[in-house]
Amino acid sequence: MQGKHIAITGPTAGIGRYSALELASRGAHLTLFCRNPEKALALEEDIIGVSGEKPTVITMDMADLSSVRRAAEEFMASGRPLDVLLNNAGVVNTTRKVTVDGFEETLAVNHFAPFLLTGLLLPAVQQAPESRIVNVASHAHTFVRNMGFDDMQAERSYKTFREYGRSKLANILFTRTLAQRLKDQDITVNCLHPGAVATSLGTNNKGLLSKILPALLKPFFRSPEQGAETSLYLCTSDEVAGISGEYFANCKLAKAKPWGRDDEQAERLWRYTEETLGFSYPDSQAHAGV
Repeated sequence: MQGKHIAITGPTAGIGRYSALELASRGAHLTLFCRNPEKALALEEDIIGVSGEKPTVITMDMADLSSVRRAAEEFMASGRPLDVLLNNAGVVNTTRKVTVDGFEETLAVNHFAPFLLTGLLLPAVQQAPESRIVNVASHAHTFVRNMGFDDMQAERSYKTFREYGRSKLANILFTRTLAQRLKDQDITVNCLHPGAVATSLGTNNKGLLSKILPALLKPFFRSPEQGAETSLYLCTSDEVAGISGEYFANCKLAKAKPWGRDDEQAERLWRYTEETLGFSYPDSQAHAGV
C-alpha cells in the first residue's frame, strides 16, 4: 500500500475508522470523505500519529447528493489518480426519514450516494493501474427477496430491516453490474459482508428500541477491528487481484443469495438509479441492454 491513494467514506467511526488507521499505517495516502468536521479532525490527528502524514479531508454528507457532487468535484480538481475507493459509509433507521433531495434516507445514503460518488470519481480510478472499488454490503440482503421496485421509497410502508436489507442488496447488485461494465478495464469491483459489528451505526435514531438493541446485542458483535478485516483484504491483498464482481465474507469468496445474483434485477436497479438521480455513467449507453 506504500504510496497508494485510497479514498474512504464513513471513516470516522467503527470499521471505517479502523480501516483508515490501518491503511495509513501501511503507507497509503488517504482521502477521507467525512460528514462531521470534529470527528474528522480527531481522526486526522490519529492518522498523523500512526503514519506521520496528514490525510486529505473532504466534507461530504451522504444524505445530500449536492454535497456528494461537490465532494467529488473537490477530489477531481486535485488531479490525483485513485487506486482504491472504499465505499464504507452506511445508515440504518428505525423510522422513515427523508433526505433534502426527497429520498428515503436508507436507500439514499446506502445506495444512491455511493452509486453517484463512484461514477463521479471513476475517471480518477481509471487513471490508476490495477485499481479497486470496494463496497461494504451485508448478509442483511437475506432479509428480503427483491428490491421492491413497486415501493422503492418505502412510501406505502416502512420496515427497518426490510429497507436496510434492500439497500444492502442494492450494494451487491451495483457491484455486479459495475464489474460487468468495467470488465475490459484494469479495475476490479467487489463487495463484502463485514459481520455484525459493534459500531455507531443506527445510534442516531430515537426511541426505546434503538437504545436497548445495541446493549442486548453487544456480546454477539465483532469488534470494528475484526469487522474491517475483509474490507482491508479486498483493498490490499494480492490474492484478489483480477477477481471482480464477487461477494466476500471473512476474507473468502462467499455466495450471495440468488436474488443477489439476479442480473436482470441488477440492470433494472441500475436504470432506475440513473433515471432517479439524473446521472449516467460515462459508458452506460454503450452497455445499454446488458
